[in-house]
Order: sequence, then structure tokens, then C-alpha cells
Amino acid sequence: MVSRAASSRPSKCDPIRVLVTGAAGQIAYSLLYSIAKGDVFGKDQPIILLLLDISPMLPVLDGVVMELQDCALPLLKEVVPTDKEEVAFKDLDAAILVGSMPRKEGMERKDLLKANVSIFKSQGAALDKYAKKTVKVLVVGNPANTNCLIAAKSAPSIPKENFSCLTRLDHNRAASQVAMRVGVPTDNVKNVIIWGNHSSTQYPDVHHAKVTVSGTEMDVFDAVKDDEWLKGDFISTVQQRGGAVIKARKLSSAMSAAKAICDHMRDIWFGTPEGHFVSMGVYSNGKPYSVPDDLIYSFPVVIKDKAWKIVTGLQINDFSREKMDATATELVEERDTAVSFLGA
Repeated sequence: MVSRAASSRPSKCDPIRVLVTGAAGQIAYSLLYSIAKGDVFGKDQPIILLLLDISPMLPVLDGVVMELQDCALPLLKEVVPTDKEEVAFKDLDAAILVGSMPRKEGMERKDLLKANVSIFKSQGAALDKYAKKTVKVLVVGNPANTNCLIAAKSAPSIPKENFSCLTRLDHNRAASQVAMRVGVPTDNVKNVIIWGNHSSTQYPDVHHAKVTVSGTEMDVFDAVKDDEWLKGDFISTVQQRGGAVIKARKLSSAMSAAKAICDHMRDIWFGTPEGHFVSMGVYSNGKPYSVPDDLIYSFPVVIKDKAWKIVTGLQINDFSREKMDATATELVEERDTAVSFLGA
């Protein structure tokens, strides 16, 4: 099942191959247009989109392909809908792994982990076998941190630094909450941090964040002037925002998740601005900020030449330390449970 979208504008670049899994789902529906029109990988970068989903979703996927064709996007050179990993993962430049097993009513967390280990072990092995060794892999499907770790462990020939998980949605939520509180545009807020797991134990930290008010850059604590809110309701609002969206919409975050995916991948491709850092779940090695090794943990990072680097030297107070340790403890438990299923 291959369909082509003819381009009316020549490009000097060779097309890059970009995979989106869970491609018939609602996050992908909000995401694919932005990728195909050049918002993520560049306005002159042709794209071959590979769309992977489970076999029962292929008829829905055909409808998504039709819509992409009907957008008449000059950069979109080809769309390949498939349910076969050997097709989807071949020669990839970028992989956005959105699809995962959602938690069902009555399902124990360990059962959810076991189901997702099976998915991400298989997809990691497919990356290892078929994708370019330079592929950049973003895991979105939850539990994202641990799913990302399993995929990385299942692709030993691809550097672990090429794998990351999405905490940019949490990062954007935190920046937006601060901006609304102070009454400034969101791009006046920089360097918020999400530490740890993409779960309700995550720690949204603004101790190092800056906000520009009336042309003057200041610490967020000085601009907000409400320490109780910043150490209380602000944190819980960001931690529980996904649940609040589900309660209101009866569906999980899709538009905002897709926007965060675009932000994350664009920063990998083009780098972060000078003086700015972003949050990203990356591989912990060498115990940065005393975080245990062999976790995918969300840190503040800067990116240059498609390589991330954890921001070092930030002072961590006791309040932050306790919250950073709590989310690390959860991730260690998740990892240990998931790894026990790897050989199953």
C-alpha cells in the first residue's frame, strides 16, 4: 500500500524518511500535517512519511493518507501506510513512536508495563535491524520514559543518545502556567525544567527559569511573587494537566501533544537558541544531578548539531532534591519491572 503525492516544487535536498506509529490515532492526526508541510524538519526538506498502525486500523489509515494527499503539500514526496515493521522502519532518519497500549479499566500497572515491553522490544529490534544508525527516536506512547528505555535496550547498535522521550508537553504546560500568572506571552518565559518521569511524580521546576516583564528579565519567583502557588498548585496543575484534559474532553491531549512533538523534534534537528534550555527524557549516564544511571529521565538539555547535552551546574535546593529523588525512585521501579519482562 504505497501512495505518492506529487510535488510541484523542486528541492535541493534528498527526502528524509520519517516514521509515525499509532498513525491512525488522534495525536498523529494532529501531528502529520505539521510534519508534512515543513514545520518540523525545515521548509525546504522533502519528506517520505511512513505510517505504522495495527492491521485493524489500516482502513482508517487509508483515510488519513487520502487527506494528506488532498492537502497538496509540495514537500510530501511519498506516504507509506503499513502494518509491517520491516516496511515502516527501513532506512529511517526519524522515528516518532506514538502508538502504545493504553491502560484499560481494571488493568494493573505491571500488566500495562508488560504489554508495552512487548511492543517496544519489537520496535527497538526493528530499529536495530532496518533503520539508519543515525536515526533519532522520540517515544511518546506511555509510559514514555520506560518504553523509551526498552526500545533503546532492544536496539544495541544504535547509540542510546539517539533515543529520547517526550516531556516537552509538560515543559510547555509549565511555561504557559507561569506566563498566564504573570500576564505575559509564553515566549517571554524560558528555562523551566521538567525533572524525571512523564507521570504524576514529575517535578516542574522554575527555580532556574526567567520571565521577561516590560522588557526586563527576572527570576520567575520574583515575577510571580507567590511562592506558595509556585511550590503548590503550580506543580500539581502541571502534574495533573493530562487528567484534567481527559476529564473535560473525554479524550486525552492530542493537539498540545502534537505541538510538543513538533517542538521536540525541531529542536533536535535545528538546536536550541543560545541561553535557552528545554526538557527532554534522555539516557542517564554518570549520575547527573545524582540521578541513577540507566534510566530515561527528563533533564534540562541544550542541543547543537543534533546532539543533546544535559545542562550542568544548576544549584538544587532541598525542596527540589526531594521531588527529583521521588520521581527517580518511581522510574527505577518501572525500569526493574519492565526489564524483568524483557526475557519473557
